Amino acid sequence: METRRVVVTGMGAVTPLGNNVLSFWNGLKNGKNGIGPITKLDVSSSPIKLAGEVRGFDPRDHMDFKSAKRMELFSQYAVAATREAFQSSGIDLTREDPFRMGVIVGCGIGAMQKHEIEIPKFLSGAKTDPLYIPLVITNMASANIAIQFGLKGKNMDISTACATGSHCIGEAYNAIRLDEADVIVAGGTEAAITSSAIRGFSALKTLSISADPDQASRPFDKDRDGFVLGEGAGILILEEYEHARRRDAQILAEVVGYGVTNDAYHITSPSPDGSGAGMAMKIAMRQASLLPSDIDYINAHGTSTHLNDLYETRAIKYAMGESAGSISINSTKSMTGHLLGGAGAIEAVVCICSISDNFIHLTRNSSSCEDELDLDYTFGKGKARSVRCAMSNSLGFGGHNATLIFKEVG
Repeated sequence: METRRVVVTGMGAVTPLGNNVLSFWNGLKNGKNGIGPITKLDVSSSPIKLAGEVRGFDPRDHMDFKSAKRMELFSQYAVAATREAFQSSGIDLTREDPFRMGVIVGCGIGAMQKHEIEIPKFLSGAKTDPLYIPLVITNMASANIAIQFGLKGKNMDISTACATGSHCIGEAYNAIRLDEADVIVAGGTEAAITSSAIRGFSALKTLSISADPDQASRPFDKDRDGFVLGEGAGILILEEYEHARRRDAQILAEVVGYGVTNDAYHITSPSPDGSGAGMAMKIAMRQASLLPSDIDYINAHGTSTHLNDLYETRAIKYAMGESAGSISINSTKSMTGHLLGGAGAIEAVVCICSISDNFIHLTRNSSSCEDELDLDYTFGKGKARSVRCAMSNSLGFGGHNATLIFKEVG
């Protein structure tokens, strides 16, 4: 079956390193740490003191006051990032068929902070906010984007924990390839720095207990002790190649591969042999007609938990074979924390920026590995390197694996 080419023509980001793509990317290139003391809630009695908080965000800079009041933070982040993405794409929405423009933007958890407000009301018998349900459900990021920008085509919310953002981009890629749309807003968002999220992840023993921002998120380091919660959103404008050419758009990269698997192993742990995530990489490369030796760079899931980093390393070796040692690998989470449903989306932005700038940002805070972790994780400092093909991995609770491949358009 003949399929259509899919390119990226716009990007937007709201992150702990800045509330636009340029600030975010410059922060990564300069090794800036977006992780710091939690200010959004009282953690005086909690062992968890740090998070990757979004700072200086005012929803009124991106939407009218009434609209902002009808959105929880995860939706506000998504709408703000979409506005930047459309502005950078140069698309004139008034000239497009709205039924050929879709939205596939997901959220892993939704508005936990709203639950924390409303559940005590249930218990005390106080009146419930009539917008409680439409504010908290995860599809509202995708729905609000459609409402704000008048997009009437395919609209979906995929929620696969930490693989959410990558799955949304991959499914949008497939939809355009199969002629279900010409343009799709794709990505992920999360705003889960809340008491309940911290307590829940702490009970799982997955969060770092370090109080030092320079020691907390340490992907692939032998002394890593867990991940750091982050928040924000990443959005890509995906567009059919000929549609983009007809309007003389600036093409940032081409999406050429998407692999999806499930470990079918455990609700929180990846498969120890790495075969699930490794097969997602193999599927993506096969779809893109690429060999392991063609991959210049992998943006790893790299959470800074003991099992993820070890098993992802095994997955890379499983997929890449002898080429694994020559590929540059890093973890954006070392500087942003883990954005959960938004992680794969902002990491896709990083892949495209890496292709554009031919630069691999460092994995911050990490310096030494145990014996089996023997790949090039870009410790110490970032480096200039030709990046023609970039791969992004996302692994989610429940065994969800997603791999995306972006390629320079020559």
